[in-house]
Amino acid sequence: MEDTRRWHLPARWPLWLGVIALVVAAGVWLLRPKAKDPAASYETAAVQRRDVQSRVTATGTLSALVTVQVGSQVSGRVQEILVDFNSPVKKGQVIARIDPQLLQAAVERSRANLIAARANVQKARVEADNSRRQAERSKTLRDQQFISQSELDTAESAAQVSQAQVTSSEAALAQAQAALNEAEVNLRYATIVSPTDGIVISRSVDVGQTVAASLQAPTLFTIAEDLRKMQVNTSVAESDVGRLQDGMRTTFTVDAWPGETFEGSIRQIRNASQTVQNVVTYDAVIDVANPELKLKPGMTANVTFITAHRENVVTVPNAALRFRPPEPPAGAGAARQGPGVGGAGVQNGAGAPSGVGAREKPAPGTKTVFVLREGRPQPVRVKPGVTDGTYTEVEGELREGDQVITATAAGTQSTQGTGQGSGQRTGGMGGMGGGRSGGGFRAPGPF
Repeated sequence: MEDTRRWHLPARWPLWLGVIALVVAAGVWLLRPKAKDPAASYETAAVQRRDVQSRVTATGTLSALVTVQVGSQVSGRVQEILVDFNSPVKKGQVIARIDPQLLQAAVERSRANLIAARANVQKARVEADNSRRQAERSKTLRDQQFISQSELDTAESAAQVSQAQVTSSEAALAQAQAALNEAEVNLRYATIVSPTDGIVISRSVDVGQTVAASLQAPTLFTIAEDLRKMQVNTSVAESDVGRLQDGMRTTFTVDAWPGETFEGSIRQIRNASQTVQNVVTYDAVIDVANPELKLKPGMTANVTFITAHRENVVTVPNAALRFRPPEPPAGAGAARQGPGVGGAGVQNGAGAPSGVGAREKPAPGTKTVFVLREGRPQPVRVKPGVTDGTYTEVEGELREGDQVITATAAGTQSTQGTGQGSGQRTGGMGGMGGGRSGGGFRAPGPF
């Protein structure tokens, strides 16, 4: 019985070893790394034709084209207010009055002083005539040797003093006249009139309030000349102001009218700079038509300046101009040596070209984009033009529909590293299978 089993045992072992080898080979085949499409390692975008506009954005404040602040030239109590907010006014229309009692009293006092000054002038002239006649008689008496020379000199001096007194009195009369004129002007200033046609957009006083104009004229009303013509004062950053010029068309929006776009044009770019939190800005004044009176003073405008416009041009995403293939990983050169390593033949970890053309410095005024052709990125030189912040106009050897690379796909791994690991795993599995085979053939060792 034992001899029969011994002679049948060698005939079964090769069968089992073959089955084991097949199982190992199938496992290695199923667990091997799959060949990866290099194109799957990149994010791409198609080269397309589109309209491109270069824009500069800024914020500003709407105001009337001409705004007049109406104040009080004199101090006093507000006696009457004849207009209110949003009241339309005409040039010369009375809009308020200051209590005129004190001013009227000043006029009467100045008029009395004027009368007194006129009387003083008349008195001085009479005295001057008398002194002149006295001097003439004294000269005749001196010629006849009836008086001394000193008496003649005294009479002539008195005549000259009287004439000077006339001049002084006339000057006092002129001063009194000027004081009367000033008092009358101040009295007229008690009646406040509109200096222009327009609409009252603010009122700062009420009836009974006392205004003091000793240091500066207090503002009582603010009148906008014509709200159908307005302006926007914008703050443009110094990096963008060089792209603007007078007469450039602009568009803007306001929060009060969402979805509606208003138009204007640059009237002036002011040279006075403003620095806010270390940011230098310049005021670009924009003229705006407001026929429907939708825009109101003080509204915030979000302004867009269109500095350049191109129609139906070849464009690429800005990300494509910034993309550069990753550098080859360390040890990539060893991976290319010999076919024994599982990842041989792969150029670098992301399948990027390592040739000179991909790394050489672009010529001035040009940039390099990478186009996915035949599953591999190829460098193409282009000359960028107008950009809208997302897409850029380019000139070069790009065709509409080309797939430009914008980024490396998230989660991709080095193809080289995967191949090396696969080769190692294959060798390991093969060794393991060989060990098992050797062990299997050694099983019938006693024979």
